Amino acid sequence: MPGRVGRQLSIRDSESVVKPIIRFFANAVGARPWVVIGVTVALSIVFALLTIFVSESSIGGQEGFSPDNEEIQAIERIGELFGEESNQVVMQVVVTSEAGDVVTAEGLSAANRVVADLQASEYSDDISGNEQQPGVVTFMAPVQQASAEQGIDTSGFDDTAVKQLYSQALSQAGDQLGFVDQLVSEDGSAGLILVFVDTADDADTQIEREEGIAEIVRGAATGDDIELRPFSFNLLFTEDAGFEEEIGRLFGSAFLIIIGILLFVFWLKPRGENAKVRGSVRRTLADMSLTMLTIVFAIFWMNGIGALLQQLGWIGAFNEISQIVPVLLIGLGVDYGIHLTSRYREEVGESKPVDGGIRAAIGTVGVALALATVTTMIGFLTNVVSPIPALKDFGILAAVGIGASFILMLTFVPAVREILDRRAESRGELPREAMGATSERLLPQLMEKTAVLAERAPIFTLIVVGGLGFLGYLGLSNISTEFSFTDFLPDDSPTVETFEILEAEFGGGFGETTQVLIEGDVADPDVFNAIAGSTANMADTENVLTFQTPFGEQPAVASPVSVVRQLLAPGADGVPANPEFAQFAVQNGLNPEDGTMSPSADVAAIYEAAGEIAPAQLDAVLHYEDGEATAALMEISTQAGENEALDLRDALVEDTEPLAAAGVTAIPTSQNIIGGVVVDSLSSSQVTSLIITLVAATIVLVINFWFENRRPFLGVITIAPVALVVLWTFGLMYLSGIPFGPVTATLTGLAVGIGVPYTIHMARRFEEDRSRYDDIDAAIRSTTRHTGGALAGSAFTTAAGFGILITSTLTPFRQMGQVTAYAILLSLVGAVLVLPSMLVLWEGWHRRHGDAGTETPTTSVV
Repeated sequence: MPGRVGRQLSIRDSESVVKPIIRFFANAVGARPWVVIGVTVALSIVFALLTIFVSESSIGGQEGFSPDNEEIQAIERIGELFGEESNQVVMQVVVTSEAGDVVTAEGLSAANRVVADLQASEYSDDISGNEQQPGVVTFMAPVQQASAEQGIDTSGFDDTAVKQLYSQALSQAGDQLGFVDQLVSEDGSAGLILVFVDTADDADTQIEREEGIAEIVRGAATGDDIELRPFSFNLLFTEDAGFEEEIGRLFGSAFLIIIGILLFVFWLKPRGENAKVRGSVRRTLADMSLTMLTIVFAIFWMNGIGALLQQLGWIGAFNEISQIVPVLLIGLGVDYGIHLTSRYREEVGESKPVDGGIRAAIGTVGVALALATVTTMIGFLTNVVSPIPALKDFGILAAVGIGASFILMLTFVPAVREILDRRAESRGELPREAMGATSERLLPQLMEKTAVLAERAPIFTLIVVGGLGFLGYLGLSNISTEFSFTDFLPDDSPTVETFEILEAEFGGGFGETTQVLIEGDVADPDVFNAIAGSTANMADTENVLTFQTPFGEQPAVASPVSVVRQLLAPGADGVPANPEFAQFAVQNGLNPEDGTMSPSADVAAIYEAAGEIAPAQLDAVLHYEDGEATAALMEISTQAGENEALDLRDALVEDTEPLAAAGVTAIPTSQNIIGGVVVDSLSSSQVTSLIITLVAATIVLVINFWFENRRPFLGVITIAPVALVVLWTFGLMYLSGIPFGPVTATLTGLAVGIGVPYTIHMARRFEEDRSRYDDIDAAIRSTTRHTGGALAGSAFTTAAGFGILITSTLTPFRQMGQVTAYAILLSLVGAVLVLPSMLVLWEGWHRRHGDAGTETPTTSVV
């Protein structure tokens, strides 16, 4: 071959950690291919059987995402002390009007119909109403109550009459309707109907009950202008039952698409002495099938090992994020298969025997794949330091799956190919010329042309890509971080749409409760007074619901203090609701003037007496342990939604300062607060994860190239384009309006997992080619033609596999498909446009300084 350097390469000039492993694989495949196949199949069956022990869970809120902080600990503690379920659930019905106004005759008719239909239904006994609180409260409650009290027939009312009665009744509303004006949105385009449903003994019955009520609401006869949308969180999260079907569809589609592209990439054009179309078709199908079967085996291994790790308690139950890993393995596993097959065909095409070609392919590509595997695993394992449990598990499972793919691709695939091609070789039917012509196909030729940038304008190329990297950094610094517990529900779900209306028009609606967990000596008089003071502080706190009372506007807070005060509340005649209890409380230290406790008050005795009168109410907010009151709960009706949850938390922390002063702990928490904490955790960890990943991968590559080539700086050069790829991808995320979230948080691992293998393959091939060619330009053209062509085929195949995610109805998966496509294509750009320019400049510097031949060149290790 013209331009080659005429010298013999020593294959044992240097030794690295990975070489003995690669040599073991090559020797095992060459000497005992049937044993390798048997062991692989047996282990795959065992791991497949272990998958029956895999436990799965749905995120259903923030489960799996919640970091280990005081808010999540508080909500878990509340579940332990007070139980996770209340005695009733608030279902909400959103009433909307095409005309943009629900306070109309048609809106009143719809509200009346819903009430009547529910009262006449089989679920009427399950709707919890009493004298203080009707079982169904509608946004038209002022009109309904006024017409009932005054005997007014509203059936003939027009819109004007309804509005007049509504305004009049609302201004005269009593305590029961003090909050009803909040059931109509600010612009009057939406209203709420609240249905208070008794909690069933088991979850299935509860879900069936709420689904039944929802069906009755949907079937209520209304005018053409009115739409009824029932909502509850049980209804919301029962809709994620189709998640597994969605994953199955995406997995199957990715599988089929990659099969089609692999057939194109692996197609062997008939050529030479043994040119037969049938043989080319058979070999193409065999290579494609072998690659895909190996990926299936890798998924079995990942699931089986994951089941073992679950049993050891190292990871949690598989969830929605975990289900991404199989799709990930399809993409990355195909990359391994394409590189190994391409290099094997090249070696055999140069007249090496089958055994020699297998060994050479494993010995050269195997080292690159080993480095790629290690750096990719590092990229994903950086998620172990993430505060988000689901991302930790994802990182571990991805690393396991990638390791399994590496082992199988370097053992099972060559072992099967060794057996098949030995027979063809013995019969003289091996299509060597066709296999050697792989580099003359379209993609290799196109990739070779990209070397012109490295040959003619390497410095200009690096300046341009560096500038683009800076723009990517600006995008990274401005990208938003978002998370919602509805992320893993279909965008077109009617219930999700209803929830979005509740968020937009009612700040999350009236189903939102924020809790404050109080622990310590809660029977202390100072603590009682501190709870009362904290409650009073919440009266003007934004997003805390209030209601009108004879004593003014009061926050909607349930607590031990509120239970006591309800028993003391005077009626119309001025007599307390429970005179006997009132007398007992005053005798034990209660100040009847302001409802506070004297320093010597016997609060424990007062709580005990209140518990005998209202046991359910007090048990819901006061916990006893060994006869002592050790914890209390403040349940606050709020409507901060997801966007303002952390602001509400901060305000409540300030409101509850009297409790801290009284010597007890007080921690505000809710699902929305935890969601906000998740967003904060993701924001704070994204840059850290990126830095850790790149530094760790750089160290691995520097050490490897030091031992193998005595050129440690080659490790830095190899990782530099990957850093640019990460920045470019973040920049495109910003331009595309894709936020940083739980799924896109895997971007760092993905970008390194995809980008580092690409640059490693290029760097190692260039190390081979620079020792073969006197001319640097010839060396870089050979590298871009051979390895660049394989990279292009791999990139397009992987992008197509991940690209199927863009068709998902789930926003995070759709975003991940888009972001991964960016990362893959940009990784190809970094490998074939950026890295060659760096390698040419670097090699030129060495040659100008006369040390081009002092380092150990890269070659096969077997």
